[in-house]
Amino acid sequence: MSETLNITVMLGGPSAEREVSLKSGAAVVKALRSLGHTVGELDPRDDSWALPLRTDVVFLALHGTYGEDGAVQKHLEALGVPYTGCDSEASRVAFDKVATKKRCLSAGVPTARFEVFTSPKTPWPAGWQPPVVLKPVRQGSSVGLQFVERVEDWALALAEALRYDSEVLTEEKILGRETTVGILGGEALPIVEVRPKQGGYDYKNKYTRGRTEYFCPAPFDATNSQRIQQAALGAFRAVGGRDYGRVDVMVRPNGEPIVLEVNTLPGMTETSLLPKAAAAAGISFTELCQRMIDLAMQRAPAVTR
Repeated sequence: MSETLNITVMLGGPSAEREVSLKSGAAVVKALRSLGHTVGELDPRDDSWALPLRTDVVFLALHGTYGEDGAVQKHLEALGVPYTGCDSEASRVAFDKVATKKRCLSAGVPTARFEVFTSPKTPWPAGWQPPVVLKPVRQGSSVGLQFVERVEDWALALAEALRYDSEVLTEEKILGRETTVGILGGEALPIVEVRPKQGGYDYKNKYTRGRTEYFCPAPFDATNSQRIQQAALGAFRAVGGRDYGRVDVMVRPNGEPIVLEVNTLPGMTETSLLPKAAAAAGISFTELCQRMIDLAMQRAPAVTR
C-alpha cells in the first residue's frame, strides 16, 4: 500500500460532458477512500476555484472543455501541485482533433483523410464521396458527432455539428471494426472492441446501457493486435501524452489500423472503457486509480508543501 495522501478529485465542471464527469468522479472518490486516502471533491464551474489547503495531489476526473483542453492543467501547473494525466500542452493538442491529426501525420501514424470547415453554408466538398463523419474540432465524448450517408443530408449535419464548435472536421468514414486502446504507464492495455447494436458509436450509444457490446480482449490475432496497439501508442506519443489515456482506432477489413483520436482524460466509471481494459490486464478499478495517483506523485516536489 502506498502512503496515504490528501487527494482532491476535480469533477463536474462546465463542459457538455458534466454528467459523465460527475459519475467518473464519484467512482474515483469511492475507490480512493476505500484505499484509506483523505479525499475531497472540487467542482470547478469556472476558473475561480481554489484547492483545499494541504492537497498533496489532484485527481482529474473532468471531461470535455475545461478538463481535457489543458486549461485546468495550466492552472494546476501554476500552483505547482501534481495532478493525474497528461500535461497542459499534450491535453491542448489532443483535445483539438485537427492538431492531433497533424501530429499523427508528422509521426507516420495512420489516420483518416480529413478537411476542416467553418461555415454552415459550405457546399458538399469536391472530390469526396459519402459516407463521411462530421466532428466538432474541440469537443469530446462524441458530442456533436454526425454521420452523413447521403449528399443531401450534408447541410443539416454540418449546421448541427457547428453548434458545438466554430470548426468542424470532415473525415472519411472508415468502414471496419471499432476499437479503443487504453494506455497506462507507457504501455498499451488489452484492446477493447466496441460494437454498437445500431448505428455508430455516438453519444447516445456510448452512454445508454445495453445499446453497445464490448469485447475485451478484442478478438484479433496476435499480429493485428500488436499493429493496433502500436498505432495507439504512436498517436499517444505524437501528442506528447504521459501516464495514461485512451486512443480510438478503427481497423479496416485488411487489418490496417486508423487512429481516430486521443482521449487524455478517459471516462472513469466502473463500466468505462479504460477500466475495462485494465480489468482484462488483471488491474482492478481501485488499483487503477492508485496507479494513476502514483504516476502523478512521481512529479511531486521533494519538499512537502
